[in-house]
Amino acid sequence: MDKTKGEKPSNLNKLLSRTPHAITMLFGIIVFVSVLTYILPAGTYDRVPLNGRDVVVPDSYSTIASTPISFLDLFKAIPLGFKAASDIIFVVFAGAIMFAFMEKSKAVENSVGTLLKHMGLQRKHLLIVIFTFVYGFLGIAVGYENNIAMVPIAAVLSLALGGDLILAAGISVGAMTIGFGLSPINPYTVGMGHKIAELPMFSGYGLRSVLCLIALSAMAFYNIRYFKKITAFPEKSLGKGLDEEGISLSKPIQEYSVSPNNWMVISIFLIGLTVILYGVFNFNWYLTELSAIFLIIALICGLVSKMGATTMSKTVLKAVSMAAPGAFMVGFATTIKVLMEMGNIGDTISYNLALMLKDMSLYGSAISMSISQSVINFFIPSGSGQALATLPVMIPLGETLGLTRQTSILAFQIGDGISNLINPTLGGLVAMLAMCRVPLDRWIRFIFPMVMLLLALAFTALIVAVATGY
Repeated sequence: MDKTKGEKPSNLNKLLSRTPHAITMLFGIIVFVSVLTYILPAGTYDRVPLNGRDVVVPDSYSTIASTPISFLDLFKAIPLGFKAASDIIFVVFAGAIMFAFMEKSKAVENSVGTLLKHMGLQRKHLLIVIFTFVYGFLGIAVGYENNIAMVPIAAVLSLALGGDLILAAGISVGAMTIGFGLSPINPYTVGMGHKIAELPMFSGYGLRSVLCLIALSAMAFYNIRYFKKITAFPEKSLGKGLDEEGISLSKPIQEYSVSPNNWMVISIFLIGLTVILYGVFNFNWYLTELSAIFLIIALICGLVSKMGATTMSKTVLKAVSMAAPGAFMVGFATTIKVLMEMGNIGDTISYNLALMLKDMSLYGSAISMSISQSVINFFIPSGSGQALATLPVMIPLGETLGLTRQTSILAFQIGDGISNLINPTLGGLVAMLAMCRVPLDRWIRFIFPMVMLLLALAFTALIVAVATGY
């Protein structure tokens, strides 16, 4: 008997089912921000240099002449957004090209197929848990956009297990976003916050580590729960109709093996990742260097796989065509950041949110500080940028309210890190979803209940922090 018959969807599911298309959603935010420039006064804080970056000076906010966004400016901001996001846009293309060459060589498919053959499909749930934590650890230890090349591997694995591309995004993008956002050693949020607050670098890691571990465990459970649901009722899959060409297994599990050429391709990929990590940690490499290494890996994989020039050319163009929608979304989302700068309302929003916290209770102010950081994150999606813009104001305010500096930084990290899961203006999130071929609107329908659960867990951690004088 079908237990779903007569079952009414919850109000939350009804609401999420009406999630607008990602283009519609972002254009709505673009229009909203433009309208805000007519409502909110333009304003700015004074800034002073700190380790090569400009930091806000507390109590220095002042209004300036309004710079409202005109109708023409609204549409000029779109190409300017693409220009500002060019490095992220190209890393999407470069990552897609690299994976296309690896897929053409069958190295990824054969590796995943062989792994499942040896572990057995009866251990599907264990594999989901293991890979959720693997991707979470990558977010904690390596970073965010640095891991973009790893996302398509989760897509192949999920489809091989009988899941869908939404599950693949949960395993990879969800876990990496949580790991990075709540990392006890995140250099962009915690590290920058500790510099501003003059605290020992990465101090207070105990509570942050426990929160991060619990959050990743919750993500693993959520992924398994979704997998069980779509296995029992395939019609409930949010991944229906998504393009799975080239990333699903093409033969029975028992027939898979890894050839010497596959091992060469895998080795080239791993060596490339090692070079990237070395460059990131020793030479401050970022997206441009990542793109270059991805293209080098693609070229070498094509050569060792003995692909002809025509085959390699067609592979490049096919990869670009597959990645184009996601790359477009990255540039479109960055339009919002451009509009905020044109309208000079970012500091105004930060200033007014800080004012709202002054009359709250101790516990309420800690939670409200975190919520306010979530709101600001939609307008300033850069973790370090948000830290530089808001923490010099929030930390003294927190001390005035009775919060320790460590608790204020924790509230900031929670607000920034968890909201990243549904932040349409975060280029890294949109880029990695593109690598998984998952539209933003479907992702939000999948991950939103998880965001609510994580916020409940994180606010509990904040209450503990306040109660213990953390």
